Amino acid sequence: MTIKIIRDISDTSSYWGATWVFGCFPDIHIVCDAPIGCYNLLGVAVTDYTDALPHMANLTPTSIREEDVINGTAGALKRTIDDLRSLGSLDGKRLLVLSTAESEMISADHGKYLEQLDPDARFFWSQSLEQDEWVGRDRALLFAWQEYGKPFVPADQQVRPNTVNIIGPSLGCFNAPADLHELKRLVAGLGAELNLVYPYAGSIASTPQLADAAVNIVMYHEFGEPLARELDQPYLFAPFGVFGTTQFLRELGVLLGTPSAKVEAFIETEKRSTLQAVWDLWRGPQSDWFATVDVAIVAGRSYVEGLKSFLGEELGMKIVWSSGRPRRADEPDNIEIRKRLHARAPAFIFGSINEKIYLAEANARGAHFIPAVFPGPVVRRTTGTPFMGYAGAANLVQEIVNRFYEMVFNFLPVETIRSQEAGGRSPEVAPKGTISTASQTLPWTKEATDRLNAVLEAIPYLARISASRSLQHAAGQAAQARGATEVTLEIVEAALAHER
Repeated sequence: MTIKIIRDISDTSSYWGATWVFGCFPDIHIVCDAPIGCYNLLGVAVTDYTDALPHMANLTPTSIREEDVINGTAGALKRTIDDLRSLGSLDGKRLLVLSTAESEMISADHGKYLEQLDPDARFFWSQSLEQDEWVGRDRALLFAWQEYGKPFVPADQQVRPNTVNIIGPSLGCFNAPADLHELKRLVAGLGAELNLVYPYAGSIASTPQLADAAVNIVMYHEFGEPLARELDQPYLFAPFGVFGTTQFLRELGVLLGTPSAKVEAFIETEKRSTLQAVWDLWRGPQSDWFATVDVAIVAGRSYVEGLKSFLGEELGMKIVWSSGRPRRADEPDNIEIRKRLHARAPAFIFGSINEKIYLAEANARGAHFIPAVFPGPVVRRTTGTPFMGYAGAANLVQEIVNRFYEMVFNFLPVETIRSQEAGGRSPEVAPKGTISTASQTLPWTKEATDRLNAVLEAIPYLARISASRSLQHAAGQAAQARGATEVTLEIVEAALAHER
């Protein structure tokens, strides 16, 4: 029997996903049925390095102890609820108890017992041992609608024309504040009214109002669509890129009944304002670089598909590979991603802390890492860093062009303070195959030249000329220091080791 060890898990469990959804509601208090200390990672640490929140104020653990496992955890649940009531933490709030991986392992299903303690309370079986974060988020959204929303919608409920729900943004979602801000801006630009942002700005009390909107925008492909289907109104996914956003606005306009002239007028205004930066950078001297650059993407499914469309199809950058979350069968897993980045890192990597670590392991000096998914640590709380919409296109192009310049700078030979103190001067470098110094030109052996060429092939095209100059310079200095009459393979290897 072959056992495959999973390295660097990138998806959390359904318990985490559910807690990220329910934790958005200010009028609910979550009790997670967890052992002492086990809730801290979710309730404190993870929220801090994903959402920059010090803790989740509406999350409390049952703090299961050893004797509770032996005698039953119902006592721990009752203790916790009694304590919350005595402290006033449940005043004006509904109670929701969530199972965790630990409680599920001992089959602690508190559904019926909870009804005795509080008829208005609900129990959510997380299926933490079986399902991933994305399924957990979907199940939590549907649970909230079915328990707190649908039963309270009047039978004669009518949707309000020209209104929109945005479904999906919640705790632990990468870049949610900025992308949500851009979506709200686009909706307002068409003259539509925002009904609910759910669950991010929703509540248990407002849940029935989901039925009011004429159109739903599902922010992520990873989750949220089942709730949109349940609401039985037209829905669209949030857009990426210039062309993608333009198509989205036109489709949204049709669904809302917005006059096409008004939609086109907003698009034209955006071209002269938000998108002006994209146009200027595209026409600038760096425009030739886009087609020479390769990119790899590891992110949530929405960001993978959106970045592939914008960077690859609209800007003409080469997408060498991608892997989404949840991962498809034909996409590389973490072990394969690590191998690929060690073998040859592309110029740009959109990814998580995992990919950043792999690049550091490989000392991939020519690659540039751009955060595109949690886990971090990276803070995305401001509204100025969108990936979605027109503003997202402008932000991404600006980011990439700045990284272009940085990539070239990283390989420029500079005269260090040490060399200046020694009275040294950086020599001029001759074409590939020879090395120029201030006093002489040293020949290169065929083996040394072949080795240099192989190294340069692994460096992104944009930085290759600067890298060639830098590496030739290093090898020439090493040869000069040894008093050699030619640059050999041994000297090149020594120079490469020094450059690393």
